[in-house]
Order: sequence, then C-alpha cells, then structure tokens
Amino acid sequence: MTAIGSSLRRRSRYVPYLVPIASVVAALLIGAVMLALLDANPIEGFRAMFKGAFGSTSALTSTALKATPLLFVGVGITIAFRANVINIGGEGQMVAGALLATAVALALPDWPAVIMLPTVLIAGVLGGAIWGAVPGALKAYYGVNEILSTIMLNVVAVQLMNFLLRGPMIDPGEIERGTRIPQTERLQEGADLPLIFGSGRFHIGPVIAVLVAIGAYILLWRTPIGYRLRAVGQSTDAAKYAGIPVKRTIVLAMTLAGAMGGLAGAVLVFGSESHRMVTDGSTAGFTGSAGFNGIVAALFGGLHPLWTIPASFLFGGLLVGGNALQRAVQVPTALILALNGLVVVFVVATDRYRKTLAERASQAETAARLAAENDVRDAAASADGSPRPEAPPPDRSPPGPGEP
Repeated sequence: MTAIGSSLRRRSRYVPYLVPIASVVAALLIGAVMLALLDANPIEGFRAMFKGAFGSTSALTSTALKATPLLFVGVGITIAFRANVINIGGEGQMVAGALLATAVALALPDWPAVIMLPTVLIAGVLGGAIWGAVPGALKAYYGVNEILSTIMLNVVAVQLMNFLLRGPMIDPGEIERGTRIPQTERLQEGADLPLIFGSGRFHIGPVIAVLVAIGAYILLWRTPIGYRLRAVGQSTDAAKYAGIPVKRTIVLAMTLAGAMGGLAGAVLVFGSESHRMVTDGSTAGFTGSAGFNGIVAALFGGLHPLWTIPASFLFGGLLVGGNALQRAVQVPTALILALNGLVVVFVVATDRYRKTLAERASQAETAARLAAENDVRDAAASADGSPRPEAPPPDRSPPGPGEP
C-alpha cells in the first residue's frame, strides 16, 4: 500500500469517531456567538451546561435517564439503516409500545412483580414492533415511501393516545374531580422498574438500553439475520440473487426498529416518577421528542449500535445541560433548540466528508494492490530471464480517407 493510501486509510478509520466531537465543538462555538449577541456570558453559560449535565450525581442520573430512550430509538435506527430503510417513526412506535404495555398493566393488576415487569416490557416491544412492521410491509410489498408512512403513523399514534387517555384508560379520579387530565391511574408497583441504588431515580432502564445496544451489534455482525439485513442494505439485487428474501428482510428491519422504540416507550412509563402514562395532548408531551432526538444520537454514533451508546449519553447531556444553561444566563428556549439543531447540521454535513474519505482510501488501496501485483510479475519475469513485455509502438501510418 502506498503512503497516500495508508494515510487515507488511517484518516478514514478515525474520522467516524472525531465527527461527533468536532460537530459539538463547532455547534458550541456558533452558540457562543449567539449567546454573546444576546448579551449573555458564553463561558458562564457553558460552565452551567457542563455542571448541569455532568457536575454531580444527580446531574449524571438525569443525563442517563434522558439518554435512555434516545439509545433505544438510536439502536433501532441503526438496524433499519443497515437494511437501507429510514425509520422516522420513533415517536409513534414509542407511543404504541407504551400504550400496549400500559393496557397490559391495567388489565392484570394482581400479577406478581417477577412476572409483571417482563410482561409489560415484552408488551412494549410487541406494540412498537407492530407499529414498525406496518410501514415496513407497505414499503416492501407496495413500494410506499417509508419516510412518509412512518411520519403519518406518528400522527395516528398521538390521536390514538389522546383518545385512550381521555376515555377508556383515563384515571377514574380525574373524572370524579372533573379535571380530566389525560393520564392513567397509578400503575401497580409490581411493574415499576427497580432502582439500582434502592432509592433515588436511577432505575435499570439505562442498563437495559446498553445491553440492547450490545445485542444489536451481535445481531448485525455475528448472526445470519444480521448478514441478511446488511446484504439487503448493500444491494437488493445481489441479495435477491443470493436467495435472500428481500421483502421479508425489509419488513424485519422495520419491525426490529419499531420494537426498540416500543421498548423505549415502556421504559418511559414504568420508569417515570409518576408511574403512569400521561401526556399533554401531543406526542412530545409523552416522549419528550426522544423519537426524533434518537435519530440524532444514531447519527452521532456513525449509525453503529455500540458507538450510539456514548453518543446518546453525550446528546442526553446536551439536552439536560441546555436547561441549566437557559436558567443560568436567562436566554430563550429557542436558543437551546438552535444549539441542538446546529449539532444535527454539522453531523449530517460531515457525514459526506467521511464517505468521500472512505471512497478515496478504497481507491488508493486498490491502485496500490494493482501496482504491487505488477511489481511481483516484473520480478518473476526478471528472475526467469524473460524480457519484460513492452508496449506496441504507436501506429505512424498516414490516416485513411475520412479519418482525422
């Protein structure tokens, strides 16, 4: 391999890990300018952001809990991406999983905790999987664009949530008081996610999310199912020629992505401090926009399940620290949203550079390999004493009629 090819290969190897960091730094630099224009002290604001996200045990707990649904959704995004499908339906899948898990908890209030907790989590996975399988089947069998169908199903999910939380699943106490807040009654304690330290707010949700991310990595790179998913994502024609059921694989990818979103919704319900499902009438009122922020976390991690783990915690820290920044320097909420948007813009923009660098490294490696093969043939020819074949002399005959 030539020195240029080796250099490009090394750069392409490290760029995926440096892109998220560089994107955050660039976004914060622009954010510092915006803070200065608002007569706020950027240093004081960023100090408050860092302290609010990572400066204490309570801050780290808040960051971990904020990052948990982002990690679930982000892992689902990476699975779908490997099959070359785009899942924008994390919000709806979270709602669907939460609704089914909540319905199971309400219907089976007397089950013991050892059975109830895994049951509601499995119900969340099932609800999200169904919500993800629908756009997957529409794309695979009818050619419906998955971006449009997943976005539309987000709208359907929020309307279904509002209907159920204002009607069949509403807390009876809300009806008696006449307040009619769209929420369920306090769910049974057997379904609560256990607290790791016995008290406080830190439950096993983040641990489950990390284990799921590791499991997704094993699935994608260590199992036949993962091989089929990646093969379909690389080339549907080649996968079909190899006998892989392309349509079923696309449906499977969206089903798995939806299952991750549904599990995130279940964890949000049974790991919440109120231990009930509640909303303000919007999807974000329940999910906190984790379905969309999870996409950013996946991009942060280079669309790789394992790198999505630190990426989710970093972006979760930005969200938690952003609130501390706002309180410390008294800036509008829109500035925090702008900072998050800048991070997304820089991550997406640098992704093209990363792909270009990888393509150049591959081309340089191919050229180096061909040159090495030529050198080996020349050396073999010299050892045998046979002359090296020369290029034929150029044709110097005069052009014929009609030739240039």
